[in-house]
Amino acid sequence: MTTRVRCAIYTRKSSEDGLDQEFNSLDAQHQACASYIASQKHEGWMPIKTRYDDCGISGGKLDRPALRRLLADIDAGRMDVVVVYKIDRLTRSLQTSPCWWSASRQRNVLSCP
Repeated sequence: MTTRVRCAIYTRKSSEDGLDQEFNSLDAQHQACASYIASQKHEGWMPIKTRYDDCGISGGKLDRPALRRLLADIDAGRMDVVVVYKIDRLTRSLQTSPCWWSASRQRNVLSCP
């Protein structure tokens, strides 16, 4: 029997340009990540319903509303894997990268680009 792997999707866009479109960059990132999760269904991967979308916020900052919610939900044990379109969606800063990787490892959460 395959173990269920709960997958969260985190998306980020630095500017708010184009977010008023019916299908925008955050939607495209989410769709690509959801497709990746679906490709791992045989491994038990399943998306969780909660969306973690930050818009208009630089990746150089860790103080982002959706990222804070994501970290809180990781702490609460609500997911096993965080899937991102590209790793720079989580952070663009070499200073904050170690903070993310350390925090996610402590919580036994895997990040997948």
